[in-house]
Amino acid sequence: MSTTYGTFPGSRPRRLRTTPAMRRMVAEHRLHPSDLILPAFVREGAAEPVPISAMPGVVQHTRDTLRKAAVEALEAGVAGIMLFGVPEEAKKDALGTAGTDPDGILQVAIRDVKAEVGDELVIMSDLCLDEYTDHGHCGVLDDGGRVDNDATLERYAEMAQVQADAGVHVVGPSGMMDGQVGVIRDALDQTGHEDVSILAYTAKYASAFYGPFREAVGSSLQGDRKTYQQDPANLRESMRELELDLAEGADMVMVKPALPYLDVLAKVAESVDVPVAAYQISGEYAMIEAAAANGWIDRDRAIMETLTGIKRAGANMILTYWATEVARQL
Repeated sequence: MSTTYGTFPGSRPRRLRTTPAMRRMVAEHRLHPSDLILPAFVREGAAEPVPISAMPGVVQHTRDTLRKAAVEALEAGVAGIMLFGVPEEAKKDALGTAGTDPDGILQVAIRDVKAEVGDELVIMSDLCLDEYTDHGHCGVLDDGGRVDNDATLERYAEMAQVQADAGVHVVGPSGMMDGQVGVIRDALDQTGHEDVSILAYTAKYASAFYGPFREAVGSSLQGDRKTYQQDPANLRESMRELELDLAEGADMVMVKPALPYLDVLAKVAESVDVPVAAYQISGEYAMIEAAAANGWIDRDRAIMETLTGIKRAGANMILTYWATEVARQL
């Protein structure tokens, strides 16, 4: 008897890889439509969807096409939809007031989607000022041009209230201000919105992979956000952020981006007893679409492989622009 592959016949893992049925049976991690959340952009005043050049297949929706996209996601079994508003350029200002206007595009979109799908689809909203400020930063600037943490928190509290009034189920504060979860939780509770959950952007890194997203939301940013988003070199810092977010009342936590930070995701998932999300961001999407368009990789296999890797690292929920497409395949 040959011993090339081990002394004992039982030491051959390949036996469990022989057929597709065998591989399915012994798979340790499985994607499910309910793991997926669809990020979606809605553009104020748009008469038709506006394609995002760096993200083939993704658009800035009109109000009507957003409602349709929400219904399609629901029918595919997707768990939720994360909404981002894109205001008219003329409505941007230093304080991002369109973000707290009850009739601002994001609040209108929340009401539209809520009217269309009710509570059948979890409606989430981006709680940040960057889409609405003329300087493109995620908060209010001080006289020196730096983001003023505490002044920004006051604006976030207002945003939380108007988004909750519009009917959102989950707010996602993405600005990375110190103390943002606690301030938002207080604002929601004090205005009768105790049932609105908070998805904390616990580990949000200053990543090069956000590039296409800036086009998607029409960002006015000049410079970078390295003074408030996390340094890609740091892991312990994420664990400190995690501890603070949980103490302040986060219901769920998230790591963003996903693929370059799977070690962070795994560490966070091992450390908490709340749901953990990961955001497969615009640059991750664009890389796969571009490589596939050039014939360099198998698009469908690459999509499923990356999502499975994110799930394997510990994510309970994955925000991905392929959510509806993948849910239909599962």
